[in-house]
Amino acid sequence: MRLNQKMILQKSFYEQDIIEVSKGLLGKILVNESIEGTTAGRIVETEAYRGPEDQAAHSFGGRRTVRNEVMFGQKGHAYIYLIYGMYFCINVTAGNVAGKPEAVLIRALEPLAGEKIMAKRRGATGAKLANLTNGPGKLCMAMGITKMHNKTDITAPPLYIENAPPIPQEDIVETTRVGVDYAGDWKNRLWRFYIKENSFVSVK
Repeated sequence: MRLNQKMILQKSFYEQDIIEVSKGLLGKILVNESIEGTTAGRIVETEAYRGPEDQAAHSFGGRRTVRNEVMFGQKGHAYIYLIYGMYFCINVTAGNVAGKPEAVLIRALEPLAGEKIMAKRRGATGAKLANLTNGPGKLCMAMGITKMHNKTDITAPPLYIENAPPIPQEDIVETTRVGVDYAGDWKNRLWRFYIKENSFVSVK
């Protein structure tokens, strides 16, 4: 399945303010074309990480490492990292300041295509099918996203985000980010966004 390349979000989309990109990604379609087949899911939950001033960001204080190097480069690239030594997370570099290391974490998807492939990757059956992609680690496993996708330009296949109608502001919930209690006052920023009443959101 090859989607219309004209519908793929281009670099200019990711060169907006990080908060606008985080909200703007809601409703858009994450696609991965792999040897196993194509999987796709509607983005229903995101988190914004604003860079050196954000105590919850990997780049807080200007920290630059081998792991987060991609954040300092062009916008519209995948930043993939491992958590708990076993789960991958996908972020997208974004922001309206060149060279500023900011990113959006994609936290949850609503499956749209390739559900059988997703279920096989997750080893999911029965009731577990409802939980295929409702979390950052789950969605990466289901979508076949691994460290090999780190630094990928997501404005072209095989890993990309397709455009879709924007979600109305009244249908977007703005709340605190998950797992950032270490971040001082920054843990209280309402920088997690999700589609209201969507059953695939990770934490309501």
